[in-house]
Amino acid sequence: MQTNLPRLSRVARRPGLLIAVVAMLPLAGCISFGAKPPPQLLTLQSDYAPAVGATQNSAKARSIVVQVPTSPASIAVTRVPVWTTPTEVAYVKNAQWSEPPTRLFARLLADAATTRGNMVVLSSIQSIGDPSATLAGELRQFGFDGTQRQAVVIYDAALTRAGKDTVEKRRFEARVPVAAIDAANAGTGLSQAANQVAAEVAAWVAQG
Repeated sequence: MQTNLPRLSRVARRPGLLIAVVAMLPLAGCISFGAKPPPQLLTLQSDYAPAVGATQNSAKARSIVVQVPTSPASIAVTRVPVWTTPTEVAYVKNAQWSEPPTRLFARLLADAATTRGNMVVLSSIQSIGDPSATLAGELRQFGFDGTQRQAVVIYDAALTRAGKDTVEKRRFEARVPVAAIDAANAGTGLSQAANQVAAEVAAWVAQG
């Protein structure tokens, strides 16, 4: 006998499932799976990048290992800090580095040591059979002074020269005025300050 009753859909036959789906709808707008990244990510522009095709030989020039510096937690992130007071830190809106600033700065140090210091930059493994200097340190500040409206880079360097057991330490600092503390000025202001510090570090490690 044929019936005219409509066939129930799969959801209708399972009212519990329908209730669960409806209950989840209001939550969809409340759940976030991570902050939305800004339209552009920041990086540092190196003023001392080696020329294309330039060759180096550790048998003819001094070599050095440049380690990624340590840093406090306030700059061990990809956000750009602003020191509003000596004890308070905020972050620049819509400004984010493409990678941790300690790695960006280490790459800048390596470029400056190569072109300004005339040294061959090696990895730790490459330096095993080659007497090399070692540059380590801590990136103490890498952001903005909100009260002075300046880009600030402070690097505490620790240098062990090739064939030596002693460690030399020196603080380097650069401050660059900026028109405004925002995402548009973050990359250029900090690139200028970081390049200034890198050049001074390269001149220091090339001595002796």
